Amino acid sequence: MSRRHDRLFDQIANFQALHAAARRAIKGKRKKPGAAAFFANLEGELLALERQLRGGEYRPGRYMAFAVNDPKRRIVSAAPFRDRVVHHALCAVVEPIFDRGFIAHTFANRIDKGTHRAIEVYERYRDCHTHVLRCDIYRYFPAIDHANLKLDFRRRIACPSTLALLDLIVDCSNPQEPVHVYFGGDDLFEPFRRRRGLPIGNLTSQFFANLYLDSFDHFVTEVLHAPYVRYVDDFAVFGDDLRTLLNWRLRIERYLDGRRLKLHPRKTFVSSCAEPAQFLGFVLCDGGHRHLPEGNVRRFRNRLRGLCDRWRARTIDIDDVDVRVRAWIAHAEHADTWRLRHAIFQGGRFDPAKTLEAWTAPCRRVVRGGSWNNTPDNLRSANRNRNTPDNRNNNLGFRLGRTLAAGAGAITVASGVR
Repeated sequence: MSRRHDRLFDQIANFQALHAAARRAIKGKRKKPGAAAFFANLEGELLALERQLRGGEYRPGRYMAFAVNDPKRRIVSAAPFRDRVVHHALCAVVEPIFDRGFIAHTFANRIDKGTHRAIEVYERYRDCHTHVLRCDIYRYFPAIDHANLKLDFRRRIACPSTLALLDLIVDCSNPQEPVHVYFGGDDLFEPFRRRRGLPIGNLTSQFFANLYLDSFDHFVTEVLHAPYVRYVDDFAVFGDDLRTLLNWRLRIERYLDGRRLKLHPRKTFVSSCAEPAQFLGFVLCDGGHRHLPEGNVRRFRNRLRGLCDRWRARTIDIDDVDVRVRAWIAHAEHADTWRLRHAIFQGGRFDPAKTLEAWTAPCRRVVRGGSWNNTPDNLRSANRNRNTPDNRNNNLGFRLGRTLAAGAGAITVASGVR
């Protein structure tokens, strides 16, 4: 029986904890109007928030929802800044209690975990097995059942005030995309009676999403004894026997039915580990090679061009552009993207007036080729000849460079003695 923790609320609803939570919540958002207004009267706001929490008068504010279509359509909800402070204070106390019971191979929104560590474990399992069962949960965040989630809170928390605050945050979730799915024992109106869905964008929603599948993680690793890695609702199960994997899929589906979740019909499949696989934003190939999907690069190119336009219009600082670009590059450097990163950071420095324009402009694409020389390898622009300084030869060759400009092309021929 897991230990249930009591007397937690005083660690959440006190001035010092709320002040530290406000400092964490404002990171990267100092220029947002709501955050700036809150910090303009920080002491008064925190004292009022503490008083409301202790008196049971706290009520979450209204979410601001907007649609994001990158890479697929999602409804993202932004809570008022004062609510984000409460979320940070709550998670700082409650999340470590549950995190200790999470399995090692769930990687989303956890300290010392993350996307790249999940990929490393995926590659390690892939190299040891012949088949992989790739699974994705159908509309995971909109489908999370509130009643089941509240029962999960009570497995480890016994503090009535903390449970009331957790329940309040769940109950005040704004409406999400409809998920009309029936399960065993449901009548005609059951899917419409049950409250479902968590707002994407909340710190608490990220924690609740991990917690909601915690029992499933233990089922796969301790009952099925399967090699397993999960990141939010995207997970992979590895095995050497195809029949065993198909049987595991049926048992997984039955277990998820009890959590009122369904596997995505198109994104759930069994494939060979020898085939390239797209996982968490990378295309993973044999030999440890990783590539960025073309769509990811295209979206970043468009985003970079938009940042360039805003920088020229003086609506964004160069430091803001640099931070956003370097954040994406930090992700891209885990793949085979040396040429891409060199094109953006020529000489190790980012200059939107030069580097950015050179990489994003569609009319600056250059096609190279052509050589009269003794080996085909000399065609490659990446070829480097490692001769000694006193080496001399009279090989005659040339290289063609064609710039594909809009409407017309310019051809330049360079020749010389190699």
